Amino acid sequence: MNVVLKQLKQLGILFALIGIMITFTVLSPVFLTVDNLTNIVVQSSINGIIAVGMTLVIIQGGIDLSVGSLVAVVGVVVTTCMVQGMSVPLAIALGLGIGLLVGGLNGTMISRLGLQPFIVTLGTMSLLRGTALVYSHGDPIFKVSRQFRAIFAGQILGLPGPIFYLILVAAIGMFILNFTRFGVYIKAIGGSEEAARMSGVNVSRYKILTYAICSLFTAVAALVMVGRLGAAEPIAGSGFELDAIAATAVGGTSMSGGKGNVTGTILGALILGALRNGLTLLNVQSFYQVLATGAIILIAVSIDRFAQVKKS
Repeated sequence: MNVVLKQLKQLGILFALIGIMITFTVLSPVFLTVDNLTNIVVQSSINGIIAVGMTLVIIQGGIDLSVGSLVAVVGVVVTTCMVQGMSVPLAIALGLGIGLLVGGLNGTMISRLGLQPFIVTLGTMSLLRGTALVYSHGDPIFKVSRQFRAIFAGQILGLPGPIFYLILVAAIGMFILNFTRFGVYIKAIGGSEEAARMSGVNVSRYKILTYAICSLFTAVAALVMVGRLGAAEPIAGSGFELDAIAATAVGGTSMSGGKGNVTGTILGALILGALRNGLTLLNVQSFYQVLATGAIILIAVSIDRFAQVKKS
């Protein structure tokens, strides 16, 4: 029964995406073209990559508000190091290492010190944003090497780089959730942390790992963005945490933890991307897109809450 309900929920998300696409196709003949559809997926890739990590965190009962600021830090540090002569492979490793470090610190403060995820990641959000601004002196950094751009924005196996990395990260997220003990444990922690602890699960260890993976995926998204833009900015990533949470919520992940899936999250990211693309084609001002994102989050959370009440 649970499997059937899960499939119906995913079909509902898919139908919502199809409905949005049909609506904008009617309103704009440009929408349903190969170039524009490819552009939607490419534009959704960064949010999708971050949202996969956010899905894991929310399933285990947490939240990470620092992902947007982490994008900025990874971007300015990696780009600056390459401009100063660091090799591309080493710069990539540095960016991924920063992600693991930040995620590990978030997870450690939450699990070892017993602090609330909202407060911890709110603090690291401000700390990381300030670090990006101080490190770059508030200026954008250009002159990203062609080799780096080819790795993250060029064609890989016939796909645009951002789409390739979105598929790669999504596949890793699905594997973790569906085929590993780690996935079982984070669902158990999100369902009932105390019950998981009494069952012998090392809750602290898996919380730290979950936040580390989330930040690692965020670092990948930062590298993809730098590759696409050919530059890094200390103000980059503003609002990315909202977008990732929205994609996760729209995708059917329970905001109270314990349940969720990566497929729904990717569909949620595509829904947001298609909505913004369609509104842009219709010359709708950008702040209405922000209103739409907020409304989508509230609707998704309300539906999730209503479903839980009905089940109980």
